[in-house]
Amino acid sequence: MGHADDEGDERLAAEGEVAVARLAIDSGDLPHAADHLADAILADPQLPELHEALAELSAAAGGPAAARELFPLDGQVYLGTVACRAHVEAAAGDWDTAVGLLASAIQYEPARPWAHTAWLAREDLPALVDPDAVAQAVARATGGLPDPLPTELADAVQPFEDFVQAVVARHGDHALLLAMASGLTRRLGATDRAVELAELAHLLAPGYLPSVMLGNALRAHGRPERALAVWEAELARVEPERDNSSSYLAVDVAELYGALGRPADGLPWLDRVLATEPDHPKAAPARYGLLHAVDGDPAHLLALADHHRAHPDHEYAQDLLERLSHREPWLGMVSGATEATVNVLHQVLAAPGTTRDSEIECSASAVEPPSSLLAVRLALPRATVDYRSVAEPDPRLPLAEPTTPIWSWDGTDPRPAVAPPAPDSAELVRDTAEIVWATVPAAYDHAVRLAGLPLDDLLGTLVHPPTPREDDLGRALLAHQPELWVRAVQVFACLGIAHHRTDQPWEGSDRRRVLVDLLLGPEDWVVEAAGFALVAIGWTHPETRADIADRLRQRLHYSARAHRTRVVTVLRSLAALALTAPWLPPADLDLARRLIERAKAREAREAREAAEAGEPGGARATEKAAEREPATEEQPEPRPGLLRRLFRRA
Repeated sequence: MGHADDEGDERLAAEGEVAVARLAIDSGDLPHAADHLADAILADPQLPELHEALAELSAAAGGPAAARELFPLDGQVYLGTVACRAHVEAAAGDWDTAVGLLASAIQYEPARPWAHTAWLAREDLPALVDPDAVAQAVARATGGLPDPLPTELADAVQPFEDFVQAVVARHGDHALLLAMASGLTRRLGATDRAVELAELAHLLAPGYLPSVMLGNALRAHGRPERALAVWEAELARVEPERDNSSSYLAVDVAELYGALGRPADGLPWLDRVLATEPDHPKAAPARYGLLHAVDGDPAHLLALADHHRAHPDHEYAQDLLERLSHREPWLGMVSGATEATVNVLHQVLAAPGTTRDSEIECSASAVEPPSSLLAVRLALPRATVDYRSVAEPDPRLPLAEPTTPIWSWDGTDPRPAVAPPAPDSAELVRDTAEIVWATVPAAYDHAVRLAGLPLDDLLGTLVHPPTPREDDLGRALLAHQPELWVRAVQVFACLGIAHHRTDQPWEGSDRRRVLVDLLLGPEDWVVEAAGFALVAIGWTHPETRADIADRLRQRLHYSARAHRTRVVTVLRSLAALALTAPWLPPADLDLARRLIERAKAREAREAREAAEAGEPGGARATEKAAEREPATEEQPEPRPGLLRRLFRRA
């Protein structure tokens, strides 16, 4: 419905521009009329009245050839001007220029139906154009197209593809045209035809461009090994000639090895490029990407971030970092929660008939992170949770004497120790918080909008989280996984603290003091949020890394020791967070990896045992799999507390 409304608004806007243009034509102000037609074609390229007005303008100017001057192409050119000029050139019979300008419009705004025009579909047009000009036009158009094209873009570009194929049918021996046409056809999903065109181009004119296009077509068609053979043969041919243009092909070869699961085989190709071009914009980032594929070490992702900070024009480093961080806990999204209370919450929310007025009474044998209650009460305000004991070491106690307490305890009942934030501050955090982010530095940068909030309001938001935004994602989180929203709010509130008073030197700064206090505070999700904020500072400000490492390892070791005698629900998440700070000492990183691997092995074993026993995988199995992560093999595993729950429908 919204899309149709947008189209209607665009058509109305185009009609208005055409009406004004016609008034200008009648008054003899042709440049003014041309400006309005350029605006109209940008709004609705297919509006019939627009093309009628273009013909009227050309006639008033003395014919299409004279009308060219009304749509100048000097300097920075407006896209609407380019599109109008294409139609004027077509009317003047300069088909090569018309096709080239239409290709430029496709390049810069591929979603618009520029190619849906009658003159491009003329049956005699393929005989009227120069194949060299068409090849250049195809190269220009595809330069702005994703590969493959999504459906909405494919529909807009298809008439241009039909025209190109008609030209190819007349000039089947033109190698450059065949090669370029292969790239366009590949993007539209006809990979078999793309291979056919590229193979013919390569046969007619073996060389760099046909080889590149053939390899791309073969790779898209599911024949990557053949693509490697073509590219490596071309690199062997040009290498003695020291052709620097081949360096990008060498990067493609290296990354194709990575895509085939053989990243180590790709590294020598990148080393060869870097030996002659140490500042190559893609080779060093690609090398970090392959090294990450070899061992999965987040240190290579940190190196990508450092590389991009040192070379901001090397956008490929940023692209790779985003791709490799995508949906990875802490690197690209908030880590999940494993508390038994949250597991029960999920079951209640999934049960038929559950509403926000439903009541849930839970009784757990031992205290859990108090933020888990925030998630329960966010979704079910009438819920109550009773903790029957406190395991040792006491998770309610901080690791160091705090100056920033945010929780207080009445026995086993947690209470916020800070006031709620001001409504405007809460709303800004609500508008800023996200459960996913592109990269760690991107999350840090996104939170800069919170830099001006009072520190007390950011602290208040940690224990008085606002409700999720009223959009599809917010409603889904509230209905199914409210804990992710609570954790997202806490993460971005802590990132806001990371931006507080950045004029203060790191040592002795308020932001350092508060974040370290929170990291070393009572066992809670806020510990992880503060830890992530510190990690983000380390990623973006390398001079802080040694200090942050000391604090992170202090928390990790305490949690590992505590787990020798009790459940530490945040331990696996803390271990994953530690790995996103690769500047920690190797022994600490090894500890984090062992904790994660043992947790994975235990989950797999318990899932297998549950399946063999025919258990449905309910709360007990979930609690067991999620909670127990011992610090050492020699220590006995703590047993999870039994959880009792009663439901009453309001």
